[in-house]
Amino acid sequence: MGPLTGLRVLDVTQVMAGPFCSMMLADLGADVVKIEPPAGDSTRQMPGAKERESPSFNAVNRGKRSVVLDLKTPGGRNALERLARKADVFVENFRPGVLEALGLGYESLSATNPRIVYASISGYGQTGPDREKGGFDLVAQGVSGLMSITGERGGPPVKVGVPLTDLGAGLFALVGILAALHHRERSGFGQHIDTSLVDAGVALSVWEATEFFTTGAPPQPMGSAHRMFAPYQAIRCADGYITLGTANDRLFKRVCDLLQHSEWTTDARFADNPTRVRNQAALAAAIEAVTGRQPRQHWLELFGNNEIPCGPINDYAQVFADAQIQAREMTVEVDHPVLGRIRTIGSPIKLSATPTDARRRAPLLGEHTREVLDEAGFDANEIAALITDG
Repeated sequence: MGPLTGLRVLDVTQVMAGPFCSMMLADLGADVVKIEPPAGDSTRQMPGAKERESPSFNAVNRGKRSVVLDLKTPGGRNALERLARKADVFVENFRPGVLEALGLGYESLSATNPRIVYASISGYGQTGPDREKGGFDLVAQGVSGLMSITGERGGPPVKVGVPLTDLGAGLFALVGILAALHHRERSGFGQHIDTSLVDAGVALSVWEATEFFTTGAPPQPMGSAHRMFAPYQAIRCADGYITLGTANDRLFKRVCDLLQHSEWTTDARFADNPTRVRNQAALAAAIEAVTGRQPRQHWLELFGNNEIPCGPINDYAQVFADAQIQAREMTVEVDHPVLGRIRTIGSPIKLSATPTDARRRAPLLGEHTREVLDEAGFDANEIAALITDG
């Protein structure tokens, strides 16, 4: 029994942002019904696929039920409209205007189900001159400014390693859905939620926007360094890099003492955090002249034993072998009828009374079509007619 047990969600999304949002709802106990086209979500054919199943699809669709409906047909559209009459949440990531043209927009569905919470995730949002453009994480990272501040100083534009605008839009949609459900408890009415990949990229640019609003100058990439604190970055050691986070004067003094360079605290270039940020490159070079003499483990132990925030820079083999990651159940194994035993990411949401469930596999394509239609009141003849009509 999760905290959202009893809620019915219709997930009319594909690829990343929408499926990630609805998967979080499934982890929290909602009954998420994924509506797929006859060929299935395109992630079913990503690398590693067998038949119409793939590890990538399972990564963002666990715990859902799959129903195949062809929305290009009247029967498919009518079936989805009937399902929406009893749904609590409807999540879609079509280009703005597409579902409205099919009679499946918010105004149409809320007319028969005023309690429905309808979440739209798109590339640019439901309004504005670019609303009809398609949404891709790479493009959104460029438009939102993220690529302009990622990478090394003077280097070419670099994409953030994870699809940050996709995942961010999914999480912002999730927040909106939960807020709208809370509002519905008081008002009795649902509402339309509108978020986008570009909005997410801009919203996550907290320090960068602050710098621009304050100085008027566009912020530049800083590698691993922080634009508000120094030293707060990856630091080179004799055999590689570690991270070192000293976000205040007290920690900086302690680092100087440990590196046997207490004079840095009185150096005019490093006297306080604002001056350290301005002289970040010189400070990093001075620190690395010392840390480069010993291996990473030496510095991790020295800094760690003296309560200096620091850590290794793990690859993903090291991440999932890490005892802390394992203790937090951030990797789980599930049995899949086609793919066999597979590993996937666990849930980062830990609830004491109603824990999340990340151990359910994703559905096979159309696995629950008859089951869900039957629950919605379709009789055997209606289901047979839908199949016959494609």
